[in-house]
Amino acid sequence: MKLNVLFVAILLMASCAKQKKNEAATKTALNKVETLNTSESEVDLEVYDFNGFEKFLNKKDGKIHVINFWATWCAPCVKELPYFEQLNEAYKNKNVEVLLVSLDFPHLYDSKLKPFIKDRKLKSKVVALDDADMNTWIPKVDETWSGSIPATIIYKNDKRLFFEQSFTYEELENEVKQFIN
Repeated sequence: MKLNVLFVAILLMASCAKQKKNEAATKTALNKVETLNTSESEVDLEVYDFNGFEKFLNKKDGKIHVINFWATWCAPCVKELPYFEQLNEAYKNKNVEVLLVSLDFPHLYDSKLKPFIKDRKLKSKVVALDDADMNTWIPKVDETWSGSIPATIIYKNDKRLFFEQSFTYEELENEVKQFIN
């Protein structure tokens, strides 16, 4: 009987020690998350559902709008982002606005998207599109869009071009120049 009581006591102590260790690990993980969120708070990220986002697709303000749909997990998207940044810088005084629309997963905004924006020092406006009903909104962006990214719309008032492809800087600039001339 004494042996059984001793065995139960040892099990209880081991269980308590394991629980304290798990609590300490959880507390450390929570502190890391809080630190990450605090340090990433410098990045403002506007998040829209499609109804809120749609206004960006139909501006009739005489400006050339370049809207690129991308995600941090899409290698071709990431590869072409510097070209959109270069275009934004080169044409900002020529009535051209670049909008980068992230299709990243909402649970990764703080841990992946915001650090990406900060690390890459993106100057173009970045918004996130969070609308799970893709089958409804993708054809509203363009009837021919399969949903693949990268995808880009270039428009000015009622003239509009849609591309489901990656760009080099020269290709992107040539498409934008069609709207300037």
